[in-house]
Amino acid sequence: MMKMKGNPILLIVVLYLFGVICVGESRKSSGDISETENEKKVYIVYMGAADSSNASLRNDHAHLLNRVLRRNEKALVRNYKHGFSGFAAHLSKEEANSIAQQPGVVSVFPDPILNLHTTRSWDFLDLQTHVKINTHSDSSSSSSSNVVIGILDTGIWPEAASFSDKGMDPIPASWKGSCMNSKDFNSSNCNRKIIGARCYYHESEGDDSTARDIVGHGTHTASTAAGIPVSDASYYGVASGTAKGGSPESRLAIYKVCFKEFGCSGSAILAAFDDAIYDGVDVLSVSLGEHSYDLTTDPVAIGAFHAVERGILVVCSAGNSGPHNRTVLNDAPWIFTVGATTIDRDLQSNVLLGSNKVIKGRAINFSPLSKSADYPLVYGYSAKTSSSDLDEARQCYENSLDETKVKGKIVVCDGIDDYNLAFNKTNTVQKVGGIGIIHITDQDGGDAIYYGDFPSTEVIPKDAATILQYINSTSNPVATILPTVTVLDYKPAPMVAMFSSRGPSYLSKNILKPDIAAPGVGILAAWFGNDTSEVPKGQKPSPFKIVSGTSMSCPHVSGLAASIKARNPSWSISAIRSAIMTSANQINNMNAPITTDSGSVATPYDFGAGEITTSEPFQPGLVYETTTVDYLNYLCYLGFNINTIKVISKTIPNSFSCPKDSTNDHISNINYPSIAISNFNGKGTVNVTRTVTNIGEEDETVYTPIIDAPIGVDVKLIPDKLQFKKSIKKLSFKVVFSSTSTLEEDLFGSITWSNGKHSVRSPFVLAI
Repeated sequence: MMKMKGNPILLIVVLYLFGVICVGESRKSSGDISETENEKKVYIVYMGAADSSNASLRNDHAHLLNRVLRRNEKALVRNYKHGFSGFAAHLSKEEANSIAQQPGVVSVFPDPILNLHTTRSWDFLDLQTHVKINTHSDSSSSSSSNVVIGILDTGIWPEAASFSDKGMDPIPASWKGSCMNSKDFNSSNCNRKIIGARCYYHESEGDDSTARDIVGHGTHTASTAAGIPVSDASYYGVASGTAKGGSPESRLAIYKVCFKEFGCSGSAILAAFDDAIYDGVDVLSVSLGEHSYDLTTDPVAIGAFHAVERGILVVCSAGNSGPHNRTVLNDAPWIFTVGATTIDRDLQSNVLLGSNKVIKGRAINFSPLSKSADYPLVYGYSAKTSSSDLDEARQCYENSLDETKVKGKIVVCDGIDDYNLAFNKTNTVQKVGGIGIIHITDQDGGDAIYYGDFPSTEVIPKDAATILQYINSTSNPVATILPTVTVLDYKPAPMVAMFSSRGPSYLSKNILKPDIAAPGVGILAAWFGNDTSEVPKGQKPSPFKIVSGTSMSCPHVSGLAASIKARNPSWSISAIRSAIMTSANQINNMNAPITTDSGSVATPYDFGAGEITTSEPFQPGLVYETTTVDYLNYLCYLGFNINTIKVISKTIPNSFSCPKDSTNDHISNINYPSIAISNFNGKGTVNVTRTVTNIGEEDETVYTPIIDAPIGVDVKLIPDKLQFKKSIKKLSFKVVFSSTSTLEEDLFGSITWSNGKHSVRSPFVLAI
């Protein structure tokens, strides 16, 4: 999910990337069908697993598809046959409802439109790591691996320096993907770095079917995940350094599912998942999603389930709807869900007052003003028109400012508890002749807004008080706004970004989401090459851009996971997720607990297990293996019936049946690296079981627990030590929670198993 700064049109065009998954009762769903009986629109017909050995499934699919095509040979939009079964087609409400009742159909739903979630970051993560481990594969001295990261996004700008294949080995023989041909993108645009490129164009795009990125989002996320190091990278001199991805040795497969004028259709996203499964990707990075209230009608949840079932790790952004609770998206347990944190780089545009006092501001601007305090300064409150409201003028609403009182001056605008975009206020000030804006905001979060050439900056209320006091102390207040400078080693960092969506999960409070957090604020990465929308005067389009959002944090985790996969090819995807989660960091660069941007200590609802580290996950010691059976049990606990589950899953054991007395509370027992318990009222005890696998260097070792429990809660482990032997790689333990009093709020703690070399930490949540 990406946050675009500045132009509100871009805020709409390049939308926030996130998705929410909510589930109701198990039943065949026909979605929210509200159009007239005869109106045709695209519906997705989801038919569960694709299994070439199951004649019944093949026949059901073929029968329904032929039935649709007999009515209209042009009705078919997409056909899904590799990773799962189904199709998308133009149907009427009556046809959709009829198909929903047919054998083998799990759900039928209107094609939804999903939204996107939108250099120093990797260096900062390395600084935050506690141990140094060689994270490069010993199998070869080559600068490439055979791990493929699939990017579902807006395409790619292949000419970007981040995607050079210099020194990389030939494309793996196992790769089945292809590189599309179009008028501005063909096979010559692929190389040994970009080894696949597909486009799922929408009919609204006409003949412009191309994998080329004209939005920027896909290029940014792809280079963050797997871009090679590019020195002297910057955004017009701001945030300069070396831009690099998390797994520079990995290959990229591009699946363009999002379009500038249309968004990201669910049918295209499912087609990309289907092809990615066939092509042979190892990790899928998905910085998009949208609200859905049923797992069987959510394209990301459906596609991710089948990808995970085939051994593909699916990493998704958590959403940009924070800091409110229960806003986390992409929260199915088979999805690796990523929140956003800041890094130790601040982009400051300070204010110099006539009193020679410097006030810290944050913004990206290329102010042409003098560095001396030579410009008149006025508070919007004092510059109202005769007909406007004082509060409107204070907040610089449109038509609220008197031109005679503002022209040639820097205007102070209040943005506290105000949802009017800062960009709108800038426009208002410019229209009446203002030469700059100082925006007071309580939305801190370390996120620098882009203002371009117009002198603008943002200050927090505490510092704004000094500015207003100065204005009131003199009859001729003056100031200037300084252009942006890059400040490194900023403290405290990391912080959880204000926009990052928070837990608990809407699907179930018995699964902790988000899973993890990673840098997502002020991230410098590659951009599309002919973007003229925000070019400062006298400059050429920048090949890099600074962007914020959980869209940016997601590929950090995708890149890290790919590097772990390259070094440990035999590890399961759940082992990789567990290694990243159990080695996460909860301490900032001031050796204090990580906080949110508002200053409160971050909880697992804010950042899951913590912020990723870049070395420890390569040698985690123990891992929690979450299997397909765990996910099938999860569906049982949510209320899905066994017949539907057998249609959904390709790998379901013949002997599988839903556990007796399946309830939502049983979700706490799936073998997840974190623990979440709902309805914990303090009466009696609650038990959960976990199983860990020893993948450390020592076959014979003993782990003992360190328990961090909230006051009033007792946590007991049975057994109280884990003794592994050469013949015993897996051990289970029970966690018993009890309390002497009734809980008044959700509580948090952790359980860490340690053998002196490895520390394996699992956060827990006790929810009321």
